[in-house]
Amino acid sequence: MAQNDLDELYGNDLIRDHNRNPRNSAKLNSPDLVADAVNPFCGDEAHFQINLDGQGRVSEVGYEGVGCAICRSAGSMLSEVIKGHTLEEVEEISGLFQDMMFGVEPSEEQAALLGDLTSMTGVRAFPIRIKCALLAWSAIEDRISEHQRRQP
Repeated sequence: MAQNDLDELYGNDLIRDHNRNPRNSAKLNSPDLVADAVNPFCGDEAHFQINLDGQGRVSEVGYEGVGCAICRSAGSMLSEVIKGHTLEEVEEISGLFQDMMFGVEPSEEQAALLGDLTSMTGVRAFPIRIKCALLAWSAIEDRISEHQRRQP
C-alpha cells in the first residue's frame, strides 16, 4: 500500500508539473524581502525574493528551489498563491497550509485560498516528507516576522 501511495503522490499532475516547471523562477532586481531556508538533513533549499506594492501586497515573487520534488513543487505553488495578498494574509494562508498538512481539511473557501497547494494532501501519508512541503513556508514566515518587527 505504501508504494501505491508514493506512486500516486509523485504521479500527481500538479506536483509533477510544478517540480519540472517551477513558477516565478526569474530573479528580481531589487526585492523588498529575501527569504531563504535550508534543510540540513536532506539538502532541500528554498529561496524567495518578494516585492510589495504600495498597499503592502505581494506584487512579484522570484523563487528557486533545490532538492526533492515535494520541496520544489510546494515552493513553486507558494510563489503563485501569495501574489496579491498582504503579508498578514500570507501568514494566514501559511497557517491553513500547515493545518492541512497535519490533517485538518480546509473548507471550500480555504481551499480556494490554498489553490494548487491542496494537491499536497497526499504528502500526509509520508510524515517524514511533511518537512519538505513546509520548508518554503518556513522561509517566508521567518522573513515576514522579521519584516514586521522592523516596521514602525
